[in-house]
Amino acid sequence: MTDLGMPTLIELPEMEDCAALCAELGLQFVELNMNMPEYQADRLDVNRLTKLSEKYGIYYTIHLDENLNVSDFNRHVADAYINTVQETISIARRLQAPVLNMHLSQGVYFTLPDRRVFLFEEYPDQYLESIRLFRDISEKMIAMGNIKICVENSGGYTSFQQRAIALLLESPVFALTFDIGHNHCIGGADEPVILQHRDRLCHFHFHDALDKKDHLPLGAGEIDLRKYLQMAKQTASRIVLETKTVSGLRESVRWIKSHSV
Repeated sequence: MTDLGMPTLIELPEMEDCAALCAELGLQFVELNMNMPEYQADRLDVNRLTKLSEKYGIYYTIHLDENLNVSDFNRHVADAYINTVQETISIARRLQAPVLNMHLSQGVYFTLPDRRVFLFEEYPDQYLESIRLFRDISEKMIAMGNIKICVENSGGYTSFQQRAIALLLESPVFALTFDIGHNHCIGGADEPVILQHRDRLCHFHFHDALDKKDHLPLGAGEIDLRKYLQMAKQTASRIVLETKTVSGLRESVRWIKSHSV
């Protein structure tokens, strides 16, 4: 069976409430979201999280801050993000969390009369060198540990991001997350990129979508969910049921448990 998880929810700011709901719904893990203040690396109480894990029979994955930009041209800013990842790797090791999920920043762009110009595209050597540095530091930190840093698709991969992904995947500690709702809302543009590296796919974010309306409960939109369930099974990937409300999560759990995973 594919392991199923849930995100930390705005409606449940107390971590024990999330853990209790996870266990009640028969899910296996909670994805801690470091966009929230209570889940910042310097505020996480690892001992308490470990006790909750034991009490409710669950484990954790970790979603890194979506603002993460290890390629910022300001070296002090980039170093702060890299240090945050290093600190989170140490936390993940203590929690035995197998996945750190991350977005790959597009950086700043200039809007010209006829197009957008991404600065990472204009300065490719500097950009790709920063990606190599991040990759090598992360690999050294994880060493032989059983942790993957999974890069998630979001708004459509640019050409420079595709080159960055190829560089990151040269290391065994990096892998991919497939967010099927994000992919649907941009007309499936990310899917060919992900399938080029299908053997490195190990994490999914599952939510339904209808046209441009995203993060719907499973079964409430138009995505071919069975197709992606099969893909998750074939790649032995975990699935986060990434709806953002308790009611939506319950609805998604009912849907997915009525289908074979």
